[in-house]
Amino acid sequence: MNEITAFNPTGTDVQSPETMPHSIEAEQQLLGAILTNNDIYDRVAALIGQQHFFEPVHARIFEIAAARIAKNNLASPVTLKAFMEDDEGLKELGGPSYLARLAGAAVSAFAVRDYAKMIYDLSVRRDLIRLGREISDKAAKIDVASEPREQIVEAEQALYGLAEQGQTESGFQSFLRAVTDAVNVANAAYQRDGGLAGLSTGLIDMDKKLGGLHRSDLLILAGRPSMGKTSLATNIAFNIAKAYRRGALPDGSEGAIDGGVVGFYSLEMSAEQLAARILSEASEVPSEQIRRGDMTEAEFRRFVDAAKALEACPLYIDDTPALPIAQLAARARRLKRTHGLDVLMVDYLQLVRGTGRSENRVNEISEITMGLKAIAKELDIPVVALSQLSRQVENREDKRPQLSDLRESGSIEQDADVVMFVFREEYYKEREKPGDHDLEAMAKWQEEMERLHGRAEVVIGKQRHGPIGTVDLSFEGRFTRFGNLVQPWQQGSDTEF
Repeated sequence: MNEITAFNPTGTDVQSPETMPHSIEAEQQLLGAILTNNDIYDRVAALIGQQHFFEPVHARIFEIAAARIAKNNLASPVTLKAFMEDDEGLKELGGPSYLARLAGAAVSAFAVRDYAKMIYDLSVRRDLIRLGREISDKAAKIDVASEPREQIVEAEQALYGLAEQGQTESGFQSFLRAVTDAVNVANAAYQRDGGLAGLSTGLIDMDKKLGGLHRSDLLILAGRPSMGKTSLATNIAFNIAKAYRRGALPDGSEGAIDGGVVGFYSLEMSAEQLAARILSEASEVPSEQIRRGDMTEAEFRRFVDAAKALEACPLYIDDTPALPIAQLAARARRLKRTHGLDVLMVDYLQLVRGTGRSENRVNEISEITMGLKAIAKELDIPVVALSQLSRQVENREDKRPQLSDLRESGSIEQDADVVMFVFREEYYKEREKPGDHDLEAMAKWQEEMERLHGRAEVVIGKQRHGPIGTVDLSFEGRFTRFGNLVQPWQQGSDTEF
């Protein structure tokens, strides 16, 4: 038997199982070590399973040994013999005496981890070859029901499904390591003059309340239509991308030392519409004028200058509608690998599709929020997902949103680390304008409108790592721009915002 039989793509017999990458000796050494010392199984169980063995008999030996060890029973050549006496594959290899030979030939328990890694890697190579053949066969078979674009999506999902294996199971880590990570995060915040542990949103009061956008957090930004959810999300995305500076991180690696690379899934608006909003904010030209092309020469020059300044911004927009959660995750991984990724925005949650396995909408939303939280943890980035609110807000006297107003609220509220609501009282007050004949009511309404004009609130309804409360922001509807609100006691001071 050869040490490793490698796959030869130029060979003629590509369909033969013998040409697949495998190492019988590595499998024998690993099984022999386990049958000699059952404690070794715990060192490799997180890395490989029976499906990773090339030789079917070896897979069955591993399966039976694993089942016995899990029940605290001895797995040895003698105990396994009773379970495998009638196994035809084992008889071909010499019967139960083969088990004894495996245990006797095991050289060292020291290298078992390396053998397990080799078996796992060769198994992944075999899966890649099988997947390549399946893609090739499916592409060659011309079928009306199977469009080439659909085949590309299926192939991409299968490939990323394969890439996911073995990554999410990091297992237990010592408290020392966890404490060290916590100290490093606190140190990073301390180095920023007691500022933020996370990414700055560019909005001072929001940063103070949240401590920035924290890695591995899922943040939900919810609101009724016309409240400015998308505007706030694009403002935050623009602020982060604009502040991006790359350099050496404390651990010696390269990365964002300020700001970050932003991925923006715009499932409702096109990339061009989203870019126009960001340019409206940057150039201070009203968005409706940009849409109509109704600009003065000075405004158009400002618009073009802003576009030139922003073209280098690391803000990547994907406006594919009705994106499935699996594909959303796959594209985020690819962006992180190719350009880097520091924060992900999803506009909005209810437009993402599930896998199609869920029978009702509540279960599908639950699957989507769990998927978004998994992306945040796997890629170690904050994920900001926008969400619609139910109509029950409109029926209340106080229109300020609450957690119970979230559509399919149970799973969203449960999976999110932070839940925020955008609320502009001015929007509702505008629709309560009294008739011109009622002068007293009109005067009172105008006074209220002056007080509320250009103001917005972000209500933090849930925060796992900090306080809940309200953040007051300024809002300029013409430029779809949220900003820091200057408080009365700050007016006339030298403080810059």
